Amino acid sequence: MVERGNAGRQMSHVILVLAVLVLAFPIYVVFVGSTLTLREVVQAPMPLLPGSQFVENYLTALTDGALEGGGGVPAWRLLMNSTIMALGIAIGKITISIISAYAIVFFRFPFRMTAFWLIFVTLMLPVEVRIVPTFGIVSALGMLNSYQGLIVPLIASATATFFFRQFFLTIPNELLEAARVDGAGPVRFFFDILLPLSKTNIAALFVILFIFGWNQFLWPLMVTTDPDFNTIIIAINAMLSAGDDQVEWQLVMATTMMAMILPIAVVILMQRWFVKGLIEHEK
Repeated sequence: MVERGNAGRQMSHVILVLAVLVLAFPIYVVFVGSTLTLREVVQAPMPLLPGSQFVENYLTALTDGALEGGGGVPAWRLLMNSTIMALGIAIGKITISIISAYAIVFFRFPFRMTAFWLIFVTLMLPVEVRIVPTFGIVSALGMLNSYQGLIVPLIASATATFFFRQFFLTIPNELLEAARVDGAGPVRFFFDILLPLSKTNIAALFVILFIFGWNQFLWPLMVTTDPDFNTIIIAINAMLSAGDDQVEWQLVMATTMMAMILPIAVVILMQRWFVKGLIEHEK
């Protein structure tokens, strides 16, 4: 029995390692391409060992951009735009959703459940469905080519509201009564009790929503015509549309590698909180 168990674990590890290698190989190829010259990248077959242009390519992409393809905007500016957008969306969604869920669960007011179901129904309306009227409103408010235009229309989240509502429903009424006996009002109860209890759930949602904001493509493409407000995802796509010019593949790959650093860092740094938040929510 023990030998079969060990053999099964070893086979699982072998399969896991093979799966990781298959998934990681394209990323490795992109990294190698980011260290080569353009001539080495376009030759067939492309070398599979890192080249000598690592520092030069990354500095060029970081400070000068990918020439015409990326609008001449350096990668540091694009990364800053993406970071501001992703943080704004994640923090905005969590803030609005947790306050909405708090009001729905702990306050009694007319049409309370109607309000909740109206919020929940918006899950059936993705950004692509409501993008034209939303763009019209943003344009009328003068928020094109601005961080407000990138962030504000995307900060409402029915999913996060539902997530927090389900968690708040698990909090015993005795805790609320004890807080009232101690003289805690609604605001103190929210900040001193609910927020500390919700920190793992907030961390789990933050990871998901940050990646969601970072990977946005269609909405930033519509509301930004000024290259200075482009996100890193938009810029990479623009770099690949060089027209008659030769695509600077080494710079595209260097920019792509830099675009992956922050999302991967967020996932790694918050991995424990992410898993803990999902597990505790299930309990």
